[in-house]
Amino acid sequence: MTGTPGAPPAAQPIRLAHLDAHSYRDWAATEHSTVILPAGAFEQHGPHLPLGTDALLSSAIAEAVGARTGAKVAEPLSYGYKSQQKSGGGNHLPGTVSLDAAALIAQARCIMAGFLRQGVRNLVVLNGHYENYQFLYEAADLALEEVRAGQGASHGAGPDPTVLLLSYWDYVSEDTLATVYPEGFPGWDIEHGGVLETSLMLHLRPELVDMDRAVSHPAAELPRFDRLPVVASRTPDTGCLSAPDGSTAERGRLLYEQVAADLAADLTAELGLPA
Repeated sequence: MTGTPGAPPAAQPIRLAHLDAHSYRDWAATEHSTVILPAGAFEQHGPHLPLGTDALLSSAIAEAVGARTGAKVAEPLSYGYKSQQKSGGGNHLPGTVSLDAAALIAQARCIMAGFLRQGVRNLVVLNGHYENYQFLYEAADLALEEVRAGQGASHGAGPDPTVLLLSYWDYVSEDTLATVYPEGFPGWDIEHGGVLETSLMLHLRPELVDMDRAVSHPAAELPRFDRLPVVASRTPDTGCLSAPDGSTAERGRLLYEQVAADLAADLTAELGLPA
C-alpha cells in the first residue's frame, strides 16, 4: 500500500526501537543527531512499587526530553549495578537482580560505542539508579576512546562525538523540592521507594502502583560507613529507605514536567540543538 500523494510525511517515533533501520541511518547522519540512553535497574522498591521502577522512570523522562529536543530514545539499560544498603536497601533483598561492575561497564560500553560508530553525534546517558553512575562514566570514557581510535573510517573528518552523563534527580529544583516535601526534604540518601519515586510512578504509571500496600515507617538510620557483608536488620523491612507518605500524582506531575523542561533546555544549549 502506498501513501496518499501530497500527504505530509508521518512524524518519526521518538523511540529508536520503533524506527526502521533506513530512517535511523539517515537520521543518525544529520548534524544534531542525539540519542538518549536511559539507565535503570531491576531492584526492589518496597511492596508498593514495581521492580522496574528505575528504568521506567528514566525512560519516561527521556521520552519527554526527546519530544522537546528532537532527540531519539534508545531502549534502557534495565539491569544495574549492585544495590547498596545506604542508597537502595541492599543487594541482599529479594527481587533485586544486579550486574557486577565489569558486566555493567562492558554492556554500556558496547551500546554507547555502537551508536557513536554509526554516526550519532551526541549520546546522553540518563541515569535512574544511583549505584550506576561511576560505571556508566567509565563505559562512556572507554566507548569514546574506542570510537576515536577508529574515527578515520567511521566518521570521516567530522567533529568528535559527545557523551553527556547525568542522573535525573540532579535536575529537581529547590522550588519543586519545597512543594513536594512541604515539611522539609529529608535528603537524597534515603529517597529510595519514598515520595519522589512513588509520586512519579503515580503520575506516569499509576496502574503499577499499589498504595494500599505502602507502609508508613521512620526513615532508615544508617551508619556513615559501608559494611560488608551488610547487616540486614539495618534496612527497614519494607526495603524502602523512607516512607512514601504524602506521595501524589500531582506531585509526580510537577517533578516530571519541571525536570524534563530544565533538562531539555540544558541539552539544547550544551549541544547546540535546534530550538
